Amino acid sequence: MTEPELVDVVVLGLGVGGEEVAGRLAEAGLSVVGIERNLVGGECPYWGCIPSKMMIRAANAIAEARRVDGLAGTAQVHPDWTPVAKRIRDEATANWDDTAAVRRFTDKGGRFVRGSGRFDGPARVRVGEQVFQARHGIVLGTGTKATVPPIDGLADTPYWTNREAIEVEELPESLLVLGGGAIGLELAQVFARFGVRVTVLEASERVLLVEEPEASEAVAAALRADGVQIQTQVKAARIEHDADGFTLRGAGGEEFTADRLLVATGRRAHLDELGLDTIGVDAGRRYLSVDDRLHVTDGVWAVGDVTGEGAFTHVAMYQAAIVVADVLDHARRADPGADPSGTASVVGGAVGAASALAATGASGSAGSVPRADYRALPRVTFTDPEIGAVGLTERQARERGINVQIGFSKLSSNTRGWIHKTDEGGFIKLIADADQGVLIGATSAGPAGGEVLSGLVVAVHAAVPLTQLRHMIYAYPTFHRAISEALRNLPS
Repeated sequence: MTEPELVDVVVLGLGVGGEEVAGRLAEAGLSVVGIERNLVGGECPYWGCIPSKMMIRAANAIAEARRVDGLAGTAQVHPDWTPVAKRIRDEATANWDDTAAVRRFTDKGGRFVRGSGRFDGPARVRVGEQVFQARHGIVLGTGTKATVPPIDGLADTPYWTNREAIEVEELPESLLVLGGGAIGLELAQVFARFGVRVTVLEASERVLLVEEPEASEAVAAALRADGVQIQTQVKAARIEHDADGFTLRGAGGEEFTADRLLVATGRRAHLDELGLDTIGVDAGRRYLSVDDRLHVTDGVWAVGDVTGEGAFTHVAMYQAAIVVADVLDHARRADPGADPSGTASVVGGAVGAASALAATGASGSAGSVPRADYRALPRVTFTDPEIGAVGLTERQARERGINVQIGFSKLSSNTRGWIHKTDEGGFIKLIADADQGVLIGATSAGPAGGEVLSGLVVAVHAAVPLTQLRHMIYAYPTFHRAISEALRNLPS
């Protein structure tokens, strides 16, 4: 049996959160082994936020050029996917090569191991023939994978997930998108603006189901204006593929055909292959259950998408700061008398990490390890219009028995919206707790919905009283000034 190698920390999975944890712990002086079987950095830089936003930027440029008519003369647009695909390969992903990311970690003092790791009992991780025993803990950052529904025939077809959609060099003539969530809608709009005939199929009664109904309506209207067909309440029963492309047959007898099929029906954590049973953790769940310091169990932390707190880079980075502070605090308490080359050198790092995290707004006093707080978790769907949202939706608030008040304003009635010639879909929606006199949720939809959201995130997170928000000065003419009108429309 292989004798385990003793190290301070093992980070299993170097996605956005795992890479941040591993790098900061290594910089603090701990001996850190980072294990990754795919690409260091994970989904975001290679198949998620970075390349997809490059695609969206290009598609929005096409749409803006088409808006010249009626504003500034006339323009002709001839979409070309070639520079988009080239930019993704050259600028975003280095042709899906993580050499620079690996070096970034090892230059901080970390040790990188390429391979599939799994628990081999408490505090122990195995990668092939190598076994590592972690003195101060193991951090899981293994991320998620695309969920592929068990539809008859699907598994035997060359369907796309978001990865194949991002990597595509030549666009198909037609595309079926199975799933009307954020990923499916963003990609659907991109491809439609480049001339692909796109049909979105959603099983629920509306697309973008997790957001406000007004957001669903705004996005659906915008995509239809781009030529996208949207079919809701379609339950896929069977999928076939032949030389002519894909055929999707619905449970109600519907039939849809296209050259390509993109499956965008959600994501699931990588758990079943991690050997979690050897540490008494159930691997049958969709995500790992963690507490407010990201503990899975004693000596094991999780960070990022695998926790189910939102598949967002900003959540992973927020959680990473908490994990770093907690691991360093654990190391300091476990080995306070270590020599300067060991864990004693991390004492200042533990305090510094905790203080830095406190500055980000997480609860907890300086010098202590803060606790995760997701009350004001921001999220943005990067369609055109952008949908920025924070906190609770109206439905969620009412289901919790909160005394809800709604403030609403249309962007078309805002001066900047009128100047910009926004359509009727842009809006600000505020969800207020009438008893507490604070905002508990908000949605900002419009040309800069994600940017306008920032002030609303502060308001929800800091529980700024409505009286103060009403007496603020909002710059004119700006999109965010529509917030003041929505506040005026809240019942007094």
